[in-house]
Amino acid sequence: MKLLVTGATGQLGSLVVKHLLTKVPAEQIAVSVRDPQKAAHLKKAGVDVRKGDFTQPETLESAFQGIDRLLLISTADGDRVKQHTAAVNAAKAANVKFIAYTSVVNARESKLVLAHDHAKTEEAILASGIPHVFLRNNWYLENEADTIQASLNGAPFLSPIGEGKVGWATRNDYAEAAANALTLPAHDKEIYELSGPLRTHTELAHIVSQVSGQKIKVEQVDVETFGEFLASSGVPKEAVPFVKEIQNGIRGGALAIESHDFKELLGRSLTPVEEGIRQMISN
Repeated sequence: MKLLVTGATGQLGSLVVKHLLTKVPAEQIAVSVRDPQKAAHLKKAGVDVRKGDFTQPETLESAFQGIDRLLLISTADGDRVKQHTAAVNAAKAANVKFIAYTSVVNARESKLVLAHDHAKTEEAILASGIPHVFLRNNWYLENEADTIQASLNGAPFLSPIGEGKVGWATRNDYAEAAANALTLPAHDKEIYELSGPLRTHTELAHIVSQVSGQKIKVEQVDVETFGEFLASSGVPKEAVPFVKEIQNGIRGGALAIESHDFKELLGRSLTPVEEGIRQMISN
């Protein structure tokens, strides 16, 4: 059986491949990357490195040839619906037998600005008829790294999400769950809602205080004020509205999805947020 991971040199994909290498022989693993030179270390480890560019659909069908099970990691920018749909079509043309797709929590019902592209991709996979599972990821703990580091350097922990709750978990746990999803011979469900314990920013900041031994001050701000702060901090002007929409969605509860699917797919308890923060601030 041949497994393939797209985006395998990215932050999530590289961790997924690392976990796969502990589960199956390297010769059963293939990766699809835009720049194969960046995956030279994987080739050296015995992984089958293939060129696959989501903006060049013709490269995807050749990249997916001979693949039984595909992990489709969502792309980071551009027309994601077009890119993902091209990948699904390429998988169908290459006779891929199974797709695991990294989606977002509650994708087809969520009002989160990110959800639209994921919902459309899920629909494309459903329409393809290819057996699949949707890995609906909540939020990486690492998304808060800049805020946490700034607070440890004396800045207030700015929170634009009010009492909105988030199911933070480490990127490594999401990666291991994805590797498990790809290697499990069968699944008894179509959707895994992968959320850690729900917490507010205030609760997260309290954990940072406990782990670091420093008193962290949380400053609640509205989303508009947060946007002004981002702009003044050098965030590209065109990116600020998108970030504000995300924060508005979180504030409104878009990530407050409770589920035990994560532990089920991992086959173990989640890495405690305390440990994730400890690792983050020690690096």
